[in-house]
Amino acid sequence: MQKIKSAVEHLGVSRLIIISFIIVLGVLMIALDLPIAMIASQCLVRIGMNGIFVLAMMLGIVCGIGMNFGMPIGIVCGLIGGMLSIELNIKGLWGILFAVATAIPLAVVVGYLYGLLINRVRGSEMMVSTYVGFAGVSLMCIGWLLLPFKNPAIIWPIGKGLRTTVLASNYNKLLDNFWSINFGNEFTVPTGLLLVFAFCCFLVWLFMQSRTGIMMKLAGANPVFARMSGIDVDRMRLLGTILSTVLGAVGIVIYSQSYGFYQLYEAPLMMGFPAVAAILIGGSSPKKATILNVVMGTVLFQSLLTMALPVANKLVVGGNLSEIGRVIVSNGIILYALTKMVGGNGNES
Repeated sequence: MQKIKSAVEHLGVSRLIIISFIIVLGVLMIALDLPIAMIASQCLVRIGMNGIFVLAMMLGIVCGIGMNFGMPIGIVCGLIGGMLSIELNIKGLWGILFAVATAIPLAVVVGYLYGLLINRVRGSEMMVSTYVGFAGVSLMCIGWLLLPFKNPAIIWPIGKGLRTTVLASNYNKLLDNFWSINFGNEFTVPTGLLLVFAFCCFLVWLFMQSRTGIMMKLAGANPVFARMSGIDVDRMRLLGTILSTVLGAVGIVIYSQSYGFYQLYEAPLMMGFPAVAAILIGGSSPKKATILNVVMGTVLFQSLLTMALPVANKLVVGGNLSEIGRVIVSNGIILYALTKMVGGNGNES
């Protein structure tokens, strides 16, 4: 009994509920005769697609700004890099590398300006970052209409501006198929995609073991003690915000090559919310997060959503319960986390 109680305390009630629900979904999939192997393969793909976004959210938490709801401005930088790679018709792995290499400097500049603002609104970071993300995406809607792209694959055939959806045909599913392992006709392991996610996790873990990473962790966990120790807290928050923005830019390139196309205009608006929900499911708090929280949260959250979709569609023909469920789960978890915070300073109760 004591071991069971200890396991419950270690995992947390919310994660136990999610794990139990995933088990129930697995049983329903068997009962409804759904293609389990294919759905399991889709789970792996979605984990690789979304993992870097969750990793970006972790850096925001560690540096002390909390949940980085302003991540969409980093995503916009990644979309610009992706559009440039298609505009110049750079194909294959070089196309992905060019998109990432172009997006990173943009994200550094944007993240720096964003970080300066966040440092001026201490105590209201999550609220302000939400406004910044929404404002940045809305402003870029005008930019997509005015930017001088010429490639017919990007622009509308009639009128001005870029298409709402642009095919990533130059490197569609390139990472998914790289060293992929097939088991039969339905189950495929997207080895390259998962390796990229693992490599990004390793780089962040390596950074967190460095002197700068340790100072950032201390600045986010205990700003008063950090200042007394001679650490420039504002600088650490600024660095964390920049890195989080950069990972958002890299994440959308990896996401889009797997998804098959880039989505512009208002598409990035809500992309930060699933990442927030995932890292909270993984066991993080608004003040503390680890690589383990990132991996566990991504696996649980994406598996839940991927499995719930076919089950809901099978049970309710013609309904849209799966999408409603996504919204309820994502925002419900975020609301739960916010109720565990006292006031606006981000201290847990």
